[in-house]
Amino acid sequence: MTNFNSLYALGLDQCANLIKTVGHQRTVLVQGHMGTGKSSLLKTLSREMPGHSAFYFDCTTKDLGDITLPNINTSTHLPFVSYATNEELGAHHGGPIILMIDEFGKANPAVKNALLRLIFERKIGSYTLHPESIVFATTNLGAEGVGDMLPPHARNRIMVVTSRKPSNMEWIEWGINNGIDHTLLGWCKDNPQLFADFTEMKDPDENPYIYHPRAQRAAFVTPRSLEAASDILKHRALLDDQTVIGALGGTIGERAAMDLMAFVALADKLPSLQSIKDDPRNAKVPDNAAGVCMVVYRTLAAIERDWIDAWMTYLDRLPAEAQGMFANGVRSPKYSKQAMVMTNGLFTRWAMANSHMFAADKK
Repeated sequence: MTNFNSLYALGLDQCANLIKTVGHQRTVLVQGHMGTGKSSLLKTLSREMPGHSAFYFDCTTKDLGDITLPNINTSTHLPFVSYATNEELGAHHGGPIILMIDEFGKANPAVKNALLRLIFERKIGSYTLHPESIVFATTNLGAEGVGDMLPPHARNRIMVVTSRKPSNMEWIEWGINNGIDHTLLGWCKDNPQLFADFTEMKDPDENPYIYHPRAQRAAFVTPRSLEAASDILKHRALLDDQTVIGALGGTIGERAAMDLMAFVALADKLPSLQSIKDDPRNAKVPDNAAGVCMVVYRTLAAIERDWIDAWMTYLDRLPAEAQGMFANGVRSPKYSKQAMVMTNGLFTRWAMANSHMFAADKK
């Protein structure tokens, strides 16, 4: 990645805002690391623009004949050929749409050329998109070596921005709201190198966890593979350890699987949620920072209105850093249970008594 792209790489929220702002006029192509959530942009934009209909077009599964098909029109005395477009492009819809052209860099040259007028002029065949329609595209970094290429005449028609990997804390915030296993979140908290950028290291041995084009790693850590690892951990009570480790190794890589399972052994010693609900004044408090961190993440994801009081009683027994971690999680604009927790009387009293923790935020 060039120094410019590294300095001005955007988070996915920034990419979504750019597309939402200019996407009706210019096509933004988001290039970024594999497995980092580029495809989630369509869901984000759909949620923020409910008046638009969403359409997804996967270039890797298409050939030229999948774009338009000829139809002989005999309605006049001189027959002519018209073209019916693929419904996945949404051109037939009539109303405002959000069209995501996924993996544009991997499309075969004929497909790229066939889409250029739609990308640049918002026209295809005899169709013109609604003027409020949004068109954007995604692709992997060329440096990943997975076949993403853009010829100059295509590149000049679009606005290319680079998306960066999330930090471990950004991904943890997402994970809390999306049911990611709390043990995995704790492991990610302690291992920010899981989210490192391979373009910033020449030697792949510097980081044995992530994808590097110079290393032959069949499995490696990405935000996508971490989500898959979470699914494995959630079902590990039904599996023996050998199966769990084998499945994790085939998902996030051998080194990551072994390190994660060592962390899982620590998580097994955590107090149960039920013990905190039933007896918050006497439930076990972990004797190490990693354990405390996992208890907080687990609670942020699982808390419900009927045991907030019990949790706040237990929280008072945790170190100040852990209390601040919980409060910051609640205060995050994206936290799905924010209103429920913030309207609780014990939380409100705790926030007033500990307002000094947030004084820096007000400066």
